[in-house]
Amino acid sequence: MALDLLQSGVDRSVIALWLGHESVETTQIYLEATLAMQEKALEKTQPLNGKFRRFRPGDRLLGFLNSL
Repeated sequence: MALDLLQSGVDRSVIALWLGHESVETTQIYLEATLAMQEKALEKTQPLNGKFRRFRPGDRLLGFLNSL
């Protein structure tokens, strides 16, 4: 969540306040993982059944999320 907020342009100090952290340094722990790092980690896992497929949200879901 913190990474998503940062990538959306929210300042680190605001993120720290919203998450109830004592300092921005605490929040930094959660901001260090980039999406590329997350994808790399996921590539190392095996799905329980079947092939791995990237989730592709439908137009209705994207429309709802964009309206938030």
